[in-house]
Amino acid sequence: MENPQNAESSAVESTKNGVENINIGSERSKDGAKQEKENAAGKQNKKAERLEKRRLAAAAAATAVEESDPLGGNYGDLPFEAVQSKEISGRIWTKVGSLTEEYKEKEVLIRGRAHTIRGVSNKMAFLLVREAGFTVQCVVAVAPEVVSKGMVKFATAISKESIIEVQGSVTVPDKPIKGASQQVEIKVQKVYCISKSVPTLPINLEDAARSEKEFERAKQTGEQLVSVGQDTRLNYRVLDLRTPANQGIFRLQSHVSMLFRQVLISEGFIEIHTPKLIAGASEGGSAVFRLEYKGQPACLAQSPQLHKQMAICADFGRVFEIGPVFRAEDSFTHRHLCEFTGLDLEMEIKEHYFEVLDIIDKLFVSIFDGLNEKCKKELDAIDQQYPFEPLKYLKKTLRLTFAEGVQILKDAGIEIDPLGDLNTETERKLGQLVREKYDTDFYILHRYPMAIRPFYTMPCVDDPLYSNSFDVFIRGEEIISGAQRVHDPELLTKRAKECGIDVNTISTYIDSFRWGAAPHGGAGVGLERVVMLFCALNNIRKTSLFPRDPQRLAP
Repeated sequence: MENPQNAESSAVESTKNGVENINIGSERSKDGAKQEKENAAGKQNKKAERLEKRRLAAAAAATAVEESDPLGGNYGDLPFEAVQSKEISGRIWTKVGSLTEEYKEKEVLIRGRAHTIRGVSNKMAFLLVREAGFTVQCVVAVAPEVVSKGMVKFATAISKESIIEVQGSVTVPDKPIKGASQQVEIKVQKVYCISKSVPTLPINLEDAARSEKEFERAKQTGEQLVSVGQDTRLNYRVLDLRTPANQGIFRLQSHVSMLFRQVLISEGFIEIHTPKLIAGASEGGSAVFRLEYKGQPACLAQSPQLHKQMAICADFGRVFEIGPVFRAEDSFTHRHLCEFTGLDLEMEIKEHYFEVLDIIDKLFVSIFDGLNEKCKKELDAIDQQYPFEPLKYLKKTLRLTFAEGVQILKDAGIEIDPLGDLNTETERKLGQLVREKYDTDFYILHRYPMAIRPFYTMPCVDDPLYSNSFDVFIRGEEIISGAQRVHDPELLTKRAKECGIDVNTISTYIDSFRWGAAPHGGAGVGLERVVMLFCALNNIRKTSLFPRDPQRLAP
């Protein structure tokens, strides 16, 4: 797989919409005005924390369940033994996200997080319970033989983000419920705390979940809102991942992997798993993580490239893999990571590398169609925080040669070396021009200059300065690199030496072609980048569960 993270300048790229600063390093302000704004927002946040502490302290003072309360068994902190797999009760839990009007007057049991708690009086409190990004309002109101004042006090004292269990009957209010995804209420009969959260959290989910539109409105009104920076989010990633947008992002990402697998299997591919510890670089260059392997030098695989080709030589015909890829590049940009998830495929070709392009065309159109059809809730959750325009793509993907792409740029007054590569700026500009001319955000650029492709790339039959290779773009950024591969061992050896690769470290790979190898080609895709660009997000760290970049090894 060619490098889907094309090594670029190590300069840090900032976000395109100015809501957040994505710089990897310090989040310190750059001018006095910004500092003053951050100080004001910080004071507001501290004030909110003080009020929350007072609320919890006041409520906690009255939480003890009196022995005289005959309804004391309907609420409280569950003892630890209750969650030690003590017994199987046969109870059935209902997902918060499935609660609709169809459940009216039915009794349900739910478990989730205490998203917000609001005490109205000593006889009533509201709990907003969240599960997997969905929320439902629960009403704790004193009722004879069901809910006591003790339960109301207990509910008021629950700390945010605690895991709680609620049992009650579903009602349908006359007016819409603001702030809840589910438009029903649960009239609480029982409430228990399963796991307590600390009273004060390092970041507030309300702040982490604020939309870009909220910040735009705040600028106009002069309101000070707390903005959670990229580094802060990543430092407390577990909390950050609980926001509705992040729940949507990673559920969407799961669908991409699932659809990738389903489509390829339907096309006769089989899934393989290649080693991540190898003797030498698989892509060439120095961007590898080197280590000692039982007394001999080794490195982490930059891609499954060599071994997926060897699988073709082993007569598997069509193969794919979903697995980790490691790059030691010092790339401090919005789209590079040191570890990412690669979606790789390799296949025999009968006559032309366009056979690979045909598969990629069908594969990604199917993925895009599937996401739009099956992930509407997830896409809506992402759009709420990070508004984006839906991806435009054609049912038959546009294909342009590299030379045609260069000509489009030239016609727009941008001169490009016809035997050189495109940098980030020119890729984006070409993406804009293609969108204007062909009305698509998704297209294929093929027949790249040979000098900028990996050693195993097949040269063009009519001009050795060009290659049977391609890149695929979304919104002006590359997501896929691929090509027809060299399957002649002598040419492969020559090319490897020219690219500075020690052929002794890849001798078993080259030998596999000495025993007869079918013409073949393939491609590699960065999963995180696909999701980032499909949703028009500004930073690949938003689509990596626990990102690894040149400065981050935790959490």
